[in-house]
Amino acid sequence: MRMIWSMTWKELLRKRVLLLTFLMTVVFLIGFWFIAGAIGGDVSIDPNNNEGLIQEFTVGMFILMLGFFFASFVLAFLAIFSSFSAIAGEAEQGVMQAMLPRPLPRWKWYIGRWLGYVSLGIIYALILFSLILWITDIHAAIPQDPAVLVQSFLLFASVVPLLVTVSMFGSGYLTSVANGVVMTMLYGAGWLGGMIGKIAGAIGLEPKPLQTLNNVAGILQLIMPADALQRKMQAVLFSFEDISGLIPVNASGPLGVGDIPSPAFLLYTLFYTVVLFCLGLRRFIRKDL
Repeated sequence: MRMIWSMTWKELLRKRVLLLTFLMTVVFLIGFWFIAGAIGGDVSIDPNNNEGLIQEFTVGMFILMLGFFFASFVLAFLAIFSSFSAIAGEAEQGVMQAMLPRPLPRWKWYIGRWLGYVSLGIIYALILFSLILWITDIHAAIPQDPAVLVQSFLLFASVVPLLVTVSMFGSGYLTSVANGVVMTMLYGAGWLGGMIGKIAGAIGLEPKPLQTLNNVAGILQLIMPADALQRKMQAVLFSFEDISGLIPVNASGPLGVGDIPSPAFLLYTLFYTVVLFCLGLRRFIRKDL
């Protein structure tokens, strides 16, 4: 299993998807630096004035919301496009036929691959998360509670095992190209569900169509809960439920938090991931390569 894990890392480091992700990240962080500077540059802090501190924290919240809005896409696409051909692609290229006849149980190969994709994705998530906080802290204020930051990072990075699990599950049934398309559409559907939930309450609809939109949003997020994890991360990072009455923040809109997922939804996401992992492993063990 350790050999497969190491082999996965070496393959990912050679693939263009990782290089493209690195280049996208550099461009994003450079742009984010200037955006954060432009937004936070006019904020003046008076240590004896509570309103000034609140203003700086509000600006910091907006900058972080903007940063994590785009960072979530970069992290998701790295998780998807690093693993969407994990089974189908290697079976098509004949790699598995050369490796699996050796005394290597299929379950070890599958778990080793999963650990390789997930571990690299989580390390990348840690770097991206830390840099966004660092840039924001230079230009505005960020939460300083270590417990809050750790919880927020775990939620931010939890998208990686979720998407890798779904992607490897799909790779056991679909071709590489088809799985990549389906995964992109699934992630887009979950994002759309979250966006509907954010803006539905802000456009003044009647109760019946509003309920219909909320039902559609809920179904889409149950199908793919990745966006909901990111919204929960922001709610935890900003202690949103505690400060919503103190700081004038808008929960709706594209950059808002929207409806905050409940602990029950987090348990559902964990169950969702475990079930698809087990089904994907079962499929791979029985798959005719």
